[in-house]
Amino acid sequence: MDKSGHYQWGDGVYTLLSWFRQDRVKQAHVLVAGAGALGNEVVKGLALFGVGRITVVDFDRIELSNLTRSVLFRERDALEHRYKAEVVAERAMEINPQISVTPIVGNLFSEVGFGLYRRADVVIGCLDSRLARYQLNQLCMRAGKTWIDGSIENLTGVVRVYTPGINCYECGLSRQEFNNIMLRTGCADVAHRQASAGRVATTPVSASIIGAMQVQEAMKVIHRDDKQPAPFKTLEGKMLRYEGMTCDVNTYRFASWKRNCPSHERWAEVRQCGNLTCSMTVGQALETLRGELNTTAVEINMRNNQFVDVIASDRPDREFRVMVPDSQLQHLIDTDRELRQLSYKTVFHKHFYENIDQDFPYQELTLRQVGVPPLDVLQVSTDRGLYYVELSGDAPLYNY
Repeated sequence: MDKSGHYQWGDGVYTLLSWFRQDRVKQAHVLVAGAGALGNEVVKGLALFGVGRITVVDFDRIELSNLTRSVLFRERDALEHRYKAEVVAERAMEINPQISVTPIVGNLFSEVGFGLYRRADVVIGCLDSRLARYQLNQLCMRAGKTWIDGSIENLTGVVRVYTPGINCYECGLSRQEFNNIMLRTGCADVAHRQASAGRVATTPVSASIIGAMQVQEAMKVIHRDDKQPAPFKTLEGKMLRYEGMTCDVNTYRFASWKRNCPSHERWAEVRQCGNLTCSMTVGQALETLRGELNTTAVEINMRNNQFVDVIASDRPDREFRVMVPDSQLQHLIDTDRELRQLSYKTVFHKHFYENIDQDFPYQELTLRQVGVPPLDVLQVSTDRGLYYVELSGDAPLYNY
């Protein structure tokens, strides 16, 4: 009970655990990438532990085939084509009304503000493609955060923990695996399609076991204390493999940290700017940045999501004004009748902007419209050097 006599989640249960710190768990923020079978189990486990703040990211909708292994989904959710992230958030707060779960329907790389990765205590990957893991690894290394990877197939499951300075997903890829990923990262709309491809058959048992192990590792990260030794061992730099066919569980050393790996880029010195939000126009944002950085010229580097204003088709020879971020282009093509018909028999060429400065012709568009999500961190080039500036004015959208 708290001072007002209200029941606090976990009282009389988790308080019996010698290592468990209820205040730390209640204040923790866990970002979960993927809301499928593993994501269901992970968010359920986090909710039962009483993790105070959870962000769940997924762009997919629920299908009937998901129901066999996703504990939080119902048949009506599939029939109504609801988004996985929204349903997972809703059901998790039904399990534990004392927590906050924020759904983000979008791509983890281009449509989730980097400020959310920076504020997370730990990130959990519940993904089904190498490309998505590669992208999540880049973001976590950039933010200096540990992330916990889970994968399942049939009765088999694997858990790996990646921590900057110890282990990196990209460093562990073979040359062929890395080349295959590079072929798929030419543009954000291709990445979106590839990230939802390659699904394999799984069971609710393997999802439950691997999801539970991921949550357990997340709790260890949350309880990590530099001032005193931990009473537990983690899977940092290791791989746990569960083989349900033979009931074998094995742990292997799985650490790879190579010099000069591009994914090791760290955005350590981020300037918070409460005057910047994604709802500002490009012109307003550039003016604010000039004042914040005390310079006359600034250029926003669109690292994760280029802005596309025009696409052109080969046959027929036509141009189409689209005005969308690259991450939304494929959806536009799929939902526009004329573009959808053309896409089956022609190749589209894009005119896009990788950088935005005073010469950008669409100054009246908002940052959100050109592809900058709320609470993102802008990489800004100036005559005085490179800066990283957070849209901290968006923090209230996530109750920060």
